[in-house]
Amino acid sequence: MESFVVFGCGRFGSTVAKTLTELGNEVMAIDFDMEKVEDIADDVTTAIQCDILDENETKKLGLTNMDKAIIAIGSNIEAAIMAVLISKEANISYIIAKASNKRIGDILTKIGADKIIYPERDTAFKLAHKLTSNSILDYIQLSSEYSVAEINVLHIWVGKTIKELDFKNVYNATILGIERKGEIELIPYADTKLIEEDVLIVLGNNSAINKLGKF
Repeated sequence: MESFVVFGCGRFGSTVAKTLTELGNEVMAIDFDMEKVEDIADDVTTAIQCDILDENETKKLGLTNMDKAIIAIGSNIEAAIMAVLISKEANISYIIAKASNKRIGDILTKIGADKIIYPERDTAFKLAHKLTSNSILDYIQLSSEYSVAEINVLHIWVGKTIKELDFKNVYNATILGIERKGEIELIPYADTKLIEEDVLIVLGNNSAINKLGKF
């Protein structure tokens, strides 16, 4: 079990806080809006109303025992910056911050955030790929060069083994796993034959994944 502090209890922050709690972790949720604090109070370990721009209030939070911090403050950049600084001062080992654009993300990184996430951008990115692809079910961009995608098995692949498909040489991508009947087989055997209902979990450079989506 780990301990998390989540700053911001909007839709994104509250979902993260509730899910972390459901997974068996200790979660402190913090927001300026008392109504949001009351809404989430029964779903997390601790819910606190706090103006993090007020130094006297933040001193009472007791964050020194927290393992990780999630900064889920959207529109108030000053509050997001302060949340990162407060987390750094409490010696929290890993800080994840939400940002609406790269400029804000860069600022939060410079002051101490370990990872920046862009929920709106990533959702739009996924949707665009799904709408322009015949076979991609889900899409996660890992970096500016590489992505992981869930791809429906094409008709021409049915009945063939992983070895016969020779994915690396033919498609410049790697099969990480196969989802079959609700279960996932990671690093499938070379002699595994594909069936029509299979979904492949594939890693490749963005160009290769985009080409696979056009089949």
